[in-house]
Amino acid sequence: MRLSELLDLPVFNGASLVAGNQGIEREVNTVNMMDAPDIIHFLKKNELLVTTAFHFKDDLHSLLHLIKEMEKQDCSGLGIKTKRFLDQIPDEAVSLANELQLPLLELPIQTSLGDIVNKSLSHILDIRTNELHNAMQTHQQFTNHIMSGQGINKILESLSSLIHLPVVLLNHHLRPAVNNFNQPSIFEHLETLITSGHHLHFSKTTISTFSLLNETRDTITLFPVYSHKQYSYLCILGFIPLSDRSTFLTVEQATNVIAFELMKENALKQNRRRIENEFFTNFINGSFSTNEEIISRGKEFGLLNEQRYVCAVGKLDITEKNISFMQYQSEQELIYDKIESELQLFHQKIHLFTTDHSYILLMQLKGGWKDIEQPFFSLLETLQTKIAIHCQEELSFGISNYAQQLIHIPISYKEATDALYYGNMSGKKKFIEIYQPKEVPEILRMVPYEHLIKFYSDTFQAFANDPNKDHQILLQTLSVYLETHCHLAETAKRLYVHRNTVIYRLEKCEEIIGRSLKEADETLRLRLAFRIKALIQGNSTLDHKSKEMKSSNI
Repeated sequence: MRLSELLDLPVFNGASLVAGNQGIEREVNTVNMMDAPDIIHFLKKNELLVTTAFHFKDDLHSLLHLIKEMEKQDCSGLGIKTKRFLDQIPDEAVSLANELQLPLLELPIQTSLGDIVNKSLSHILDIRTNELHNAMQTHQQFTNHIMSGQGINKILESLSSLIHLPVVLLNHHLRPAVNNFNQPSIFEHLETLITSGHHLHFSKTTISTFSLLNETRDTITLFPVYSHKQYSYLCILGFIPLSDRSTFLTVEQATNVIAFELMKENALKQNRRRIENEFFTNFINGSFSTNEEIISRGKEFGLLNEQRYVCAVGKLDITEKNISFMQYQSEQELIYDKIESELQLFHQKIHLFTTDHSYILLMQLKGGWKDIEQPFFSLLETLQTKIAIHCQEELSFGISNYAQQLIHIPISYKEATDALYYGNMSGKKKFIEIYQPKEVPEILRMVPYEHLIKFYSDTFQAFANDPNKDHQILLQTLSVYLETHCHLAETAKRLYVHRNTVIYRLEKCEEIIGRSLKEADETLRLRLAFRIKALIQGNSTLDHKSKEMKSSNI
C-alpha cells in the first residue's frame, strides 16, 4: 500500500510530514523499528522505519548518513519520535530529506512505536490477505471460462471488465493473436518500433510500459505470457502504476491461465500441422491411388478441386552454421510462425505446408494472375525482409505457373522447385524466380548425353545402312522440309531446286525410313533427332577446340 494510505490509520494521529512530501505515494510493504545503530545493514526496499532517535541525539552525521542510505535502498520513509531524545528534527535532516524526496515523519511522544509497527503490519497483512483472496477468486473465474470452453476471448473480456481498461493478447510477433480488438492499427508499427531499438528498455521477460508513436500517444503495458518456448504478451491499453498491486495480481492470474490454454492450443496446432504436411508430401509424391481420394482428402484442409492455385516454394539459402539439431528445429519453427503470421494479413487465402526443408505457399487464384502478381511479390519480399531481421537468414522463392485444378498441384510444385533450382544455379541470393517453360535445346541438355547419342543413331541408322551415296542430300532436304513446317514450295525455294525434285527426295526418305512423313509421331521424332544432331556437332566442335588449346599450351 502507499504511504499516504498508511498515514490515514488512527495509530498515526498526531504525526506530521515534515519533509519529502514528493515521496508520499511511495509503496510500503513493511514497517520496522530501529533498535540498534547498525540498522543500515538491514534496510529493505519499501520499508518504513520508525525510531526514538536515541542513537542520533548527539550524532547528527549518523542521522544524515541513515537518510542517504534509506534513499539508496528505496525505503518508504523515516518516522522519528520527538520530545524524548530529540526536541525537534534537525533542519539539516529536513533539508536533506526534501532534497532526496524521502518522506520524513515527526511522531508524537504519546504514540507507542510498538503500536505503530504492530497495527501497521496488521493492516498491511489484511490488505495482502484480501489481495490473495481476490487473486484466487479471479484465477478460478478465468479457469472456469477455459473449462467451459469459452476460450481466451472470454478471459480477455472478463479481465478488461475487472481492470476497466481495454485488453488484447499479442503473439510473439507483437500482433493481435485473437480477434477481440477492433483497432489493429495501433499495433501496425509496434513490432518495428521495438525491434529497431527505439525502445531499449523493452524486455521479453519483464513487464514493460511505453507510449506508441501515434497521434494519440497511446500508453500500453505489456505482460509477458510464456508458453511453448516463446513469449506472447497480454497488452493493456493504459498505464498501470506499480503501486496498484490489485490490478497486477489480477493480470498475473490471467497470464497464468492463458499460458496453459496457449500450450494446449499449440499442441493441437502442431498435430494438425503434422497431418497437413503428411498429406501434402504424399500428394506431391503420388502416393494417392485416385483423383477422387486426392479431392476428398484435400477438402479436409480447405483445398477445393475446382479452384486455381499458384504454388511458391521457399527455401533458405545454404549457409554454413554450426548449430545443434534442437537449435535448428527451433529456428525452423520460428520461420514457419513468422511466415504464417504474415500470410494471415494477406487478402487472399494462402495455404502453408512444409516438406523437405521447404516452405510451400499455395495461393488460391480468384481472378487473373496479373491482378495478384504484384501484391503476391510484395508479400514474398516482406517475408524475405522479416526472416532476415528476425532469423538472420536469407530466403528465396520459386513460383510456378498456376494449376487449373487441385489435382494439377504436383506439376506446379515441380515448376516452383525447378525455378528455385535454376535461381540457385545462377548464383543468386534472396531471389524470387518465376518458372519459365524451357526451350527445346534446354530440355535436351537435361537428358544424359549417351541417351541423346543413342536416340540420334537409332533414328538415322536406316540412312547409314542405305547403299545410296546421296543420303546426305536426302537428309538435308528432309531437314529443310521439317523446318518449313512441311511446306513443299518453301522447301524447293530454299534448296534452289524444282518442287518435283523435293517430292522425289522425300519419297526416297520414306522408302528408307519405312514410314510416312505424314505421321505426326514420325515427324516429331525426326525433328528431335535433327535438334540432337546440332547439339552433338556443337559439343564435338567444343571438344576439338579444347584439345587444340591444350596442345598449344603444351
